[in-house]
Amino acid sequence: MMNEILVFNSGSSSLKFALYAAAKTPEGNSESALKALALHYRGHFSGLGTRGAAVTLKLVAESGEEYALDELHAADNHEDAITLLMAWLANREGGGTLGGIGHRVVHGGQRYREAVVLSADDVDELETLSSLAPLHQPHCLAPIKLLMARYPEVPQVASFDTAFHADQPWVAKQFALPRELTAKGLIRYGFHGLSYDYINRTLPDVLPSDAASERVIVAHLGNGASLCAIHNGKSVASTMGFTALEGLAMGTRSGSLDPGLVLHLIEQEGMSAQEVSTLLYKQSGLLGVSGISSDMRELLTSDAPEAQEAIDLYCYRIAREIGSLAAALGGLDQLVFTAGIGEHAARVREKVAAQCEWLGVQLDSDANVRDKTWIASLDSRVGVWVIPTDEERVIASDCLTLLDAD
Repeated sequence: MMNEILVFNSGSSSLKFALYAAAKTPEGNSESALKALALHYRGHFSGLGTRGAAVTLKLVAESGEEYALDELHAADNHEDAITLLMAWLANREGGGTLGGIGHRVVHGGQRYREAVVLSADDVDELETLSSLAPLHQPHCLAPIKLLMARYPEVPQVASFDTAFHADQPWVAKQFALPRELTAKGLIRYGFHGLSYDYINRTLPDVLPSDAASERVIVAHLGNGASLCAIHNGKSVASTMGFTALEGLAMGTRSGSLDPGLVLHLIEQEGMSAQEVSTLLYKQSGLLGVSGISSDMRELLTSDAPEAQEAIDLYCYRIAREIGSLAAALGGLDQLVFTAGIGEHAARVREKVAAQCEWLGVQLDSDANVRDKTWIASLDSRVGVWVIPTDEERVIASDCLTLLDAD
């Protein structure tokens, strides 16, 4: 039986990690695995490859309280960060046996519909999907390759952001493209699946026993942002599609726009494909509209009219897409806000809810400002919730389920 599970969630300049103590799961299923994990450490290397390199390490008590530690120092790059962390884990007092390492992998394509214990061939195949998630996939796979080489005896498990959406109805996945292109995999995949999976698994423990829960929309609002429509516990539609660029306006990503605009940029503005990619992925969204920042916290404290315009557009797109997903669900029972902005930006939630009153959404202003879990008013026909997400716990539970089964 394994003792500990290490989880990595790697970004372009960051590396999140979490260490869990794992108990054996008698039922061997994902729900029991989620609850069989005790978080011991959580940390975050940031500013990798930049002058602003830093590291945060927290010890997590049984009560859930977190205590900052200073036992790790900042790293220059991802490889150095992993080297520092693995050395610290090996040398700390009272450490257990590392039974598995789990990784967030953004794109699983059509083949990887659930978490897997990785082989070298799997990694090679996943690398072919990098063009579909250029900001994420290479950074997800780099730690896997490094750790496979250094610790070949430790199983590496991949959990996929696309997997939660894999069983969406075919009509929700299709683009209106020629069939031969659809057959090549040019379909809607959806992302942020680990976050949606966590909310979906924990929502029954949050809702009152008599609450309707057939039709749920979850708003994952962070630097990357999307919405997911969940019907009876299954994803049926998402705002993100073929890539993580579609849908809502995000921190630096444009979200959905007219494909003809992309053609115009290339044909009339003389931009190369790479220049368009940089524009849409890194220079648009909140940053592009405001000209100030991609950080919602900074925009919310700004008096600049451009900042307000960016916030208004951000919220408008969310409310409009909630309407679209409510149509896919045939109504709405519960609306859940999660991720950094969703969990902490009361003003964003207020503006979105105000535009969804036609659906029966009404907030309790005081509960909303205080970031309470339940923020709907007593008169609201739709339950409205703020639930912190935990992608790392989902990855760890996938590890526990797969490696227990083995």
